[in-house]
Amino acid sequence: MYNKAFLIGNLARDPELRYTPSGVPVCRLVLAVNRPKAKSSQDSDGKGDVDFIPVVAWRRLAEICGEYLKKGRPVAIEGRLQVRSFEKGGVKRTIAEVLADGMQMLGKKPADAPSSPVEPPGEAGVQEGENEVPF
Repeated sequence: MYNKAFLIGNLARDPELRYTPSGVPVCRLVLAVNRPKAKSSQDSDGKGDVDFIPVVAWRRLAEICGEYLKKGRPVAIEGRLQVRSFEKGGVKRTIAEVLADGMQMLGKKPADAPSSPVEPPGEAGVQEGENEVPF
């Protein structure tokens, strides 16, 4: 069995960085991903639909997302799909979200972004083990 999600889209709103009671960073964000309409569609507007996918990042990746990402920024997210249920106000709800393992910022660097001379390896753009020599 294999559970892997790759998403490319724009942030629908600013990320929400919070900390658990034990001090672990967690960042929630929503990625707007375009879904083109089928070619056989009867609509002539030529536009597809947009899916709004909730994404959750933990620990150092959460801190990076909270610091560098803003609404509208294009990003690529790699992670796994998680479906969970909870009860709110006596009503049982189910939500599907992507737990992020990696994130890559796309597009041009925004003018208001904090400057960082070096991106930390193994967090935002490089997956663990990619920069190791194979011999």
